[in-house]
Amino acid sequence: MGKRRELFVDEYLVDTLEGDLSYRLHAPQAQELVIRQDKPWEGNASSYHTVFKDGDTYRMYYRGHDFTLEGGRLGFTHGECTCYAESKDGIHWEKPELGLFEFDGSKKNNIVWMGAGSHNFSPFVDERPDCPEDERLKATGGLAHNGGMRVFKSADGTKWEQVGEQAVITEGAFDSANIAFWDKALGKYRTYFRVFTAGTTTAKIWKPAGIRAIRTATSDDLVNWTDFEDLTYGDSPPQQMYTNNVVSYSRAPHILMGFPMRYVERGWSPSMKALPDLENRELRSQASLRYGTALTETQFMTSRDGVAFTRWDEAFLRPGVERKDSWYYGHNNVAWNMALTSSRFEDAEDELSFYAEAGGWHGSGKTLTRHTLRQDGFVSIHSTLKGGRLTTRPITFSGSELELNLSTSAIGYVKVECLTPAGAVIDTFGIEQADETFGDALDRKVTWEERTGLKKLSGKPIRLRFTLSDADLYSFRFV
Repeated sequence: MGKRRELFVDEYLVDTLEGDLSYRLHAPQAQELVIRQDKPWEGNASSYHTVFKDGDTYRMYYRGHDFTLEGGRLGFTHGECTCYAESKDGIHWEKPELGLFEFDGSKKNNIVWMGAGSHNFSPFVDERPDCPEDERLKATGGLAHNGGMRVFKSADGTKWEQVGEQAVITEGAFDSANIAFWDKALGKYRTYFRVFTAGTTTAKIWKPAGIRAIRTATSDDLVNWTDFEDLTYGDSPPQQMYTNNVVSYSRAPHILMGFPMRYVERGWSPSMKALPDLENRELRSQASLRYGTALTETQFMTSRDGVAFTRWDEAFLRPGVERKDSWYYGHNNVAWNMALTSSRFEDAEDELSFYAEAGGWHGSGKTLTRHTLRQDGFVSIHSTLKGGRLTTRPITFSGSELELNLSTSAIGYVKVECLTPAGAVIDTFGIEQADETFGDALDRKVTWEERTGLKKLSGKPIRLRFTLSDADLYSFRFV
């Protein structure tokens, strides 16, 4: 593992768990409303947000669209467009007047793209080492009915042009947020896009069947794609993945993380009728039952090869407290990627920020709420006070010190032993020498009788054995 950070988001490094230890999925916490998408071109059907940092600026892109519901039919007030916002800190956002595209007779708007691809225009920073500067930003977009997934390029993030004249992937449904990015660990581009498990979804025939699913492929140039495979989820039961939101995690780039929106059709029931805004729910159902009775939330999944994912069946971001703009089809769809933002507490560590949609279908526009999570805080090895032990598989590291991302109670702790691959305790690194490590920190150093030095074990295969009591262990690395 060298010096790379390892998270406990799967069982990859874990050999045994003993005692009162378990994997615990953690949920991001709602913060403030950061954006109101209330302009006529943004509308109440805005969606499919992407967020990334480019230099010292966070860029956000999203679809602008607006629904009408009259006479039992779903209509639209205007065509789709791609809108833009930016921020210096990931908390305070601005929507600049760019003057690029005309809407209703004026160019005073934040539109950066119109036409093919606007339904799900998904930009990213192209991190390929030899990427030309004048096309350092790329995007995907497109639907089956207009040919499939297209690729776009930009030098500044606001002026875009299509790469080539044709779609680069034509087999698929694509009627969702389809994303691509340069995978540093693989040394290729990856894409993840919408398919259905049965039926036909082409430019001429739209008869999807089965359930919504995710397909992936790889490419050296974003144009020619190979290695098409449908994602697998181990023993997780079949579920409808409406989006994928797969990203390479910045603090551990060898781990891919997905935040798909789970889609659930529940039909009418007493509980459905008790949910907020029944009048509008019934109005939507006149156009299609699922418009009023489908519900959505965000899940969490990870992969080390890009195809086989560990998917948590529990929700990562639930619909939450019932209020008017919640518990509906499309609610809590999170943006692709996350931002690193300051904590509201002085001197606290920076946090990960996610951006989730609310307030769709009716009214003047949607809102976006920021949710925060500790860095690496997706899943922990959780211990009760009674405690337990975790033993890793044999690992080889480089460095001289071990750091833990952990959270304990005042009485809780983590102790670490170093073992041979056969399981024998290495002299001076046993449980008797291990100091109790406690607190709430991202990089707390581990000590043995006040010693941190591990240099003599560097480059040699060892196991780590963690003893926990009333603690959560999120990740570790050697430095």
